[in-house]
Amino acid sequence: MMVCEYKPGLEGIPAAESSVSDVDGQKGILEYRGIRIEELAQKSTFLETAYLLIWGQLPTSEELQAFEHEVRFHRRIKYRIRDMMKCFPESGHPMDALQASAAALGLFYSRRDLHNPAYIRDAVVRLLATIPTMVAAFQLMRKGNDPVRPRDDLDYSANFLYMLNEKEPDPLAARIFDVCLILHAEHTMNASTFSARVTASTLTDPYAVVASAVGTLGGPLHGGANEEVIQMLEEIGSVGNVRPYLEDCLQRKAKIMGFGHRVYKVKDPRATILQDLAQQLFAKFGSDKYYDIAVEMERVVEEKLAHKGIYPNVDFYSGLVYAKLGIPTDLFTPIFAIARVAGWLAHWKEQLAENRIFRPTQVYNGQHEIAYTAIEER
Repeated sequence: MMVCEYKPGLEGIPAAESSVSDVDGQKGILEYRGIRIEELAQKSTFLETAYLLIWGQLPTSEELQAFEHEVRFHRRIKYRIRDMMKCFPESGHPMDALQASAAALGLFYSRRDLHNPAYIRDAVVRLLATIPTMVAAFQLMRKGNDPVRPRDDLDYSANFLYMLNEKEPDPLAARIFDVCLILHAEHTMNASTFSARVTASTLTDPYAVVASAVGTLGGPLHGGANEEVIQMLEEIGSVGNVRPYLEDCLQRKAKIMGFGHRVYKVKDPRATILQDLAQQLFAKFGSDKYYDIAVEMERVVEEKLAHKGIYPNVDFYSGLVYAKLGIPTDLFTPIFAIARVAGWLAHWKEQLAENRIFRPTQVYNGQHEIAYTAIEER
């Protein structure tokens, strides 16, 4: 009998071959389809980046215009989904609302015509278009307000901020938010992407694929970490409290939210870009005391933990940017999902191309040959 080596969390074990993205954790390099994330953040838009990820190449001007047009005019959600969302409890977490709403899309569009390119494109467009609408709608409905209708004259990111606040955003704020979506769009075989590929391998519909990935993203060890970074900074309270707070965490062996990564052993390149975005926002809209705390936290963590390869990850500065944009803390992870839908759909298409259902093995460590005990003898 062959004995398999058990690797907790499947660490270091390839789960698929992929050409969607690549990470060099030693050098701090992230590429989407071979293009550096820094270049995309500077020159691209989220929808252009989504097209690159999903179809494997940058679109021509005509292709991008057609894609943007399709997404723009599929933003509205069916009234039955909206009515369903009104029944969600106000105290429910937006990620739970998003998972339920994404799954509900499958009730309307789950033909599972997975060999039809038109069906695949329609699903891509519909998910990219409606996920932001559902996030914004739940935010307003849990306050007792009607959702704001999408505006066809606004681009992807500006429209989301408008639906969230019923106020047309400043162009700088909209552009920075768009860059944030680019940075979060894809990141190789992370937990939610693996979840998406496992679900996709059963040949279910793409709405179930995205719903399963949303559920995985919601955990504090994955997408939920940026919420906890803000809570940590609030708990620290001042620059002077950073060192004692960190030393207490180290003594208790507590996790320091926003630091460390399974892959990166240097500073996450997305964290560097997000830090610059935060500085741009503060320069125009006013400073934030939590940013000074964050900078000091990074300095002290590097002093004490750089030798272990622990540096800021994407979650450390993203919450500060979102907070300055007026986004509530518990919407940080749903916004992560808005972006990561692009990556999930890219992996869904890739999985379909050469599909084999995932069926890993296990290392059994239980007993054998145990006799059944009658209930009256237990």
